[in-house]
Amino acid sequence: MTRGTVSETYHAALSHGFADVPEDATRVGVVRRPTAWFSGEVDENVPELGPPEELLEEFKRRHEDFKMQGMCDEGAHNAAWEEVRFEERYREHLDSPEADAALSDLAQRVANGESVVLVCFEKGTKRCHRHALEAELTARLDRD
Repeated sequence: MTRGTVSETYHAALSHGFADVPEDATRVGVVRRPTAWFSGEVDENVPELGPPEELLEEFKRRHEDFKMQGMCDEGAHNAAWEEVRFEERYREHLDSPEADAALSDLAQRVANGESVVLVCFEKGTKRCHRHALEAELTARLDRD
Protein backbone atom coordinates (compact mmCIF):
# COMPACT_ATOMS: atom_id res chain seq x y z
CA MET A 1 0.00 0.00 0.00
CA THR A 2 1.21 3.47 -0.83
CA ARG A 3 1.64 5.87 2.06
CA GLY A 4 -0.51 8.99 2.00
CA THR A 5 0.85 12.50 2.15
CA VAL A 6 1.00 15.10 4.90
CA SER A 7 0.72 18.82 4.24
CA GLU A 8 -0.55 21.89 6.05
CA THR A 9 -2.41 25.12 5.41
CA TYR A 10 -4.54 27.69 7.16
CA HIS A 11 -8.26 28.31 7.22
CA ALA A 12 -8.36 31.50 5.14
CA ALA A 13 -6.34 29.85 2.35
CA LEU A 14 -8.96 27.11 2.15
CA SER A 15 -11.96 29.41 2.36
CA HIS A 16 -10.59 31.74 -0.34
CA GLY A 17 -9.49 28.92 -2.63
CA PHE A 18 -5.76 29.58 -2.74
CA ALA A 19 -4.56 26.63 -0.67
CA ASP A 20 -2.54 24.15 -2.70
CA VAL A 21 -3.82 20.91 -1.19
CA PRO A 22 -4.54 17.52 -2.74
CA GLU A 23 -8.20 17.30 -3.74
CA ASP A 24 -8.66 13.88 -2.13
CA ALA A 25 -6.93 14.79 1.16
CA THR A 26 -8.76 14.81 4.47
CA ARG A 27 -8.73 18.31 5.96
CA VAL A 28 -7.87 17.80 9.63
CA GLY A 29 -8.34 20.74 11.96
CA VAL A 30 -5.80 20.88 14.75
CA VAL A 31 -7.28 23.57 16.97
CA ARG A 32 -8.30 23.43 20.59
CA ARG A 33 -11.52 25.44 20.17
CA PRO A 34 -12.91 25.35 16.62
CA THR A 35 -15.47 27.94 15.56
CA ALA A 36 -18.48 27.16 13.38
CA TRP A 37 -16.87 28.90 10.39
CA PHE A 38 -13.65 26.95 10.92
CA SER A 39 -15.51 23.64 11.12
CA GLY A 40 -17.11 24.37 7.76
CA GLU A 41 -13.72 24.15 6.02
CA VAL A 42 -12.41 20.95 7.64
CA ASP A 43 -13.57 17.34 7.51
CA GLU A 44 -12.80 16.78 11.18
CA ASN A 45 -11.02 18.45 14.08
CA VAL A 46 -8.60 16.82 16.52
CA PRO A 47 -8.47 19.16 19.55
CA GLU A 48 -5.85 16.99 21.26
CA LEU A 49 -3.37 18.18 18.62
CA GLY A 50 -4.12 21.83 19.30
CA PRO A 51 -1.82 23.66 21.71
CA PRO A 52 -2.73 23.28 25.40
CA GLU A 53 -4.99 25.97 26.87
CA GLU A 54 -2.40 27.35 29.29
CA LEU A 55 0.14 27.83 26.49
CA LEU A 56 -2.47 29.52 24.29
CA GLU A 57 -3.49 31.89 27.10
CA GLU A 58 0.09 32.85 27.95
CA PHE A 59 0.86 33.39 24.28
CA LYS A 60 -2.24 35.56 23.76
CA ARG A 61 -1.36 37.76 26.76
CA ARG A 62 2.17 38.38 25.49
CA HIS A 63 0.91 38.95 21.95
CA GLU A 64 -1.46 41.65 23.19
CA ASP A 65 1.29 43.18 25.36
CA PHE A 66 3.58 43.48 22.35
CA LYS A 67 0.79 45.03 20.25
CA MET A 68 0.13 47.57 23.02
CA GLN A 69 3.83 48.48 22.81
CA GLY A 70 3.31 49.40 19.16
CA MET A 71 4.34 46.24 17.32
CA CYS A 72 2.40 45.18 14.26
CA ASP A 73 0.22 42.09 14.65
CA GLU A 74 2.61 39.72 12.86
CA GLY A 75 5.66 41.07 14.71
CA ALA A 76 3.86 40.80 18.06
CA HIS A 77 2.75 37.27 17.21
CA ASN A 78 6.25 36.09 16.34
CA ALA A 79 7.86 37.89 19.32
CA ALA A 80 5.34 36.32 21.72
CA TRP A 81 5.99 32.93 20.09
CA GLU A 82 9.70 33.22 20.91
CA GLU A 83 9.24 34.62 24.40
CA VAL A 84 6.90 31.86 25.62
CA ARG A 85 8.98 29.14 23.88
CA PHE A 86 5.83 28.09 22.02
CA GLU A 87 7.30 25.48 19.70
CA GLU A 88 9.37 23.81 22.43
CA ARG A 89 6.40 23.64 24.78
CA TYR A 90 4.07 22.46 22.02
CA ARG A 91 6.45 19.63 21.16
CA GLU A 92 6.44 18.65 24.85
CA HIS A 93 2.64 18.60 24.68
CA LEU A 94 2.83 16.11 21.81
CA ASP A 95 4.36 13.65 24.31
CA SER A 96 1.25 13.81 26.53
CA PRO A 97 -0.89 10.65 26.44
CA GLU A 98 -3.86 12.29 24.67
CA ALA A 99 -1.78 14.07 22.02
CA ASP A 100 0.45 11.03 21.49
CA ALA A 101 -2.60 8.81 20.93
CA ALA A 102 -4.13 11.29 18.46
CA LEU A 103 -0.81 11.64 16.63
CA SER A 104 -0.38 7.85 16.47
CA ASP A 105 -3.88 7.50 15.03
CA LEU A 106 -3.18 10.12 12.38
CA ALA A 107 0.17 8.51 11.53
CA GLN A 108 -1.54 5.14 11.09
CA ARG A 109 -4.12 6.64 8.76
CA VAL A 110 -1.39 8.20 6.61
CA ALA A 111 0.63 4.96 6.66
CA ASN A 112 -2.52 3.21 5.38
CA GLY A 113 -2.71 5.55 2.37
CA GLU A 114 -4.84 8.48 3.55
CA SER A 115 -3.54 11.94 2.68
CA VAL A 116 -4.13 14.62 5.30
CA VAL A 117 -3.88 18.39 5.38
CA LEU A 118 -3.34 19.91 8.83
CA VAL A 119 -5.41 23.09 9.23
CA CYS A 120 -5.49 25.86 11.83
CA PHE A 121 -6.05 29.62 11.98
CA GLU A 122 -2.63 31.29 11.55
CA LYS A 123 -1.79 32.56 8.11
CA GLY A 124 1.37 31.36 6.42
CA THR A 125 3.61 34.25 7.48
CA LYS A 126 3.01 33.70 11.21
CA ARG A 127 4.65 31.00 13.24
CA CYS A 128 2.25 28.16 13.90
CA HIS A 129 2.13 24.84 15.72
CA ARG A 130 0.96 23.07 12.57
CA HIS A 131 4.51 23.34 11.15
CA ALA A 132 5.93 21.48 14.18
CA LEU A 133 3.05 19.01 14.00
CA GLU A 134 3.67 18.31 10.32
CA ALA A 135 7.37 17.72 11.03
CA GLU A 136 6.59 15.42 13.97
CA LEU A 137 4.02 13.43 12.00
CA THR A 138 6.43 13.04 9.06
CA ALA A 139 9.26 11.97 11.38
CA ARG A 140 7.01 9.41 13.03
CA LEU A 141 6.05 7.98 9.64
CA ASP A 142 9.70 7.82 8.56
CA ARG A 143 10.62 5.89 11.73
CA ASP A 144 7.94 3.25 11.22
